[in-house]
Amino acid sequence: MNETPEPEYDDGDIAITGIACRFPGADGKEQFWDNLVSGRESITFLQKEEIEVDQALVNNPFYVRACATLDGYDEFDPSVFGISDRLARLMTPEHRLLLESVWDVLEDAGYDPERVAGEVGIYVAANPQTPALYSSAPDWVSVGPEVMELSNAWFPDTMSSNALFYTGLTGEAMTLTAVCTGFHYSVHLACQSLLLGQTDMAIASGVMVRLPHRRGYLWEEGRIMSRDGHCRPFDANGTGTRLASGVATFLLKPLRQAVADRDHIYATVKGSAINNNGASAVSYGFAQPERLGACIANAMHVGGVTPDTVSMYEGNFFGLPMTDGLEVRAAQMAFGKQTGTTSIGSIKGNIGHAGVAAGGSGAVKAALALYHRKLVPTINLTEVNEDLDFPNTPFVPQVEGADWTPEAGVRRAGVTALGGGGYNAHLVLEEPPVLPARAPETGAPRLVAVSALDDRGLAGRREALREWITSHPEARLDDISLSLNLGRKAMDRRWAAVVRTTAELAEALSVETGGRVASAGSARHTDLSGFRRTDDGLVPDTAEALHDGETLFRLANAWVQGQRVDFAALHEGESSHRVPLPGYPFARRRFWRTDW
Repeated sequence: MNETPEPEYDDGDIAITGIACRFPGADGKEQFWDNLVSGRESITFLQKEEIEVDQALVNNPFYVRACATLDGYDEFDPSVFGISDRLARLMTPEHRLLLESVWDVLEDAGYDPERVAGEVGIYVAANPQTPALYSSAPDWVSVGPEVMELSNAWFPDTMSSNALFYTGLTGEAMTLTAVCTGFHYSVHLACQSLLLGQTDMAIASGVMVRLPHRRGYLWEEGRIMSRDGHCRPFDANGTGTRLASGVATFLLKPLRQAVADRDHIYATVKGSAINNNGASAVSYGFAQPERLGACIANAMHVGGVTPDTVSMYEGNFFGLPMTDGLEVRAAQMAFGKQTGTTSIGSIKGNIGHAGVAAGGSGAVKAALALYHRKLVPTINLTEVNEDLDFPNTPFVPQVEGADWTPEAGVRRAGVTALGGGGYNAHLVLEEPPVLPARAPETGAPRLVAVSALDDRGLAGRREALREWITSHPEARLDDISLSLNLGRKAMDRRWAAVVRTTAELAEALSVETGGRVASAGSARHTDLSGFRRTDDGLVPDTAEALHDGETLFRLANAWVQGQRVDFAALHEGESSHRVPLPGYPFARRRFWRTDW
């Protein structure tokens, strides 16, 4: 009998197993991707009365009332993390945005923090200016426990450690500042830690909330801000970009381990590199082609990737002819002389420049493009700047969306980030591996568990899951069951069902009670005979009972009543995989500091 050979994975490859993001016009990665595919520009032109500051400037002919607003930037759901309203009010918007994004990325990857046994490193890029703009801390004389708690809610240094603490994880924690390359630096350090075996999983993030939030800016000739509020990458009439807010977060794990753990994989990080221009800078804060080109080439070298196999380049392009030209030159130096093989684009036309999260917006775009096998348009590009000389470079501007069919046979993307002060960073990403085919589902009964903090949250969970199943007819019940049972924290309000198909599950999610549904309103005391307790909770006594519908329904009732269930035992030895299901429906409220 012929056996299918085991796939080979490069020990240096890092899997992206979870993605979470919020950017202007998008409350999550699905909406973000839809905006990119549809070529939407997420920009708001403020009315005079909407501008929070600058009242003395709004009539200036050079004042541009364009703003890339982030909906809910001042809102938060502290109850999910056990945080008091007072503490939530003192936390900066970036602290709060990061916490929810870390929660989202863990759920997207199908991991309940309470079930994570290993070390999880968290590396976060943040803007140290934001706390000062949000509030000035009092001149504390005391350094007692209360002062320390208030300080930790406010300091940028503690953003990463707060994310560990309030999600119940342990591992490395680092908050870093590398200006607009911050997200890339976070990914670079996270990958190094994973490859050195210092962490088992890693979270890399960049978060930026511009304060005051609803404001425009003064246009200045030759600077990076656009004359009319629109960013036009590669365009002959480009005059710059605009500033934006947002957060991007990756959950990372060594590829070989991710495959073994049956993780969902969006893409892989093949290589990363960082450097700084230092004294060689042409102009401090602008790209230095030789140094940036070396950074791009080094990332490809680290990943064992040749330039002719990289068919997408997502750049830092501001839509300012001079800076666009410098970056095209740098990329051409790294890629060599082959022509017309690489799609080139920039997300800044869609959302603008999100500071330390800017590289994250491009990296999320590239990872999702690899996952969906699609190239999305670079918008606001109507007249390509001839001075960029694209016909004599390896690059072709991606004017329209298209299916991604690379000549090299493998999809790879390069993503560049640049930062004032001479910072350069580059990531090389590759499409996810093709996993071995699985046998069809047997139609065996499955226990599916859903919970939330309250009835509102539970109803939101169920409705979002039902809609997801309807829009993903190809989804497998065993994958959904695994992802919910092992990938969600068990909360007080609970609902469970025992079903055999996704259609049955969708139907069960729409009703409160029934023959297949166990809920708080219908569950009665459950006879626990036929179950045994492990360190992780209840499990049926026999292997046969694991697939018995009546036994599973009694187990569902026990779980709804508050009993712990050893869900891992229910899925042991299966071929099921984690899949990205809808995240928690946060009940956000506005929090803003008024006093200490």
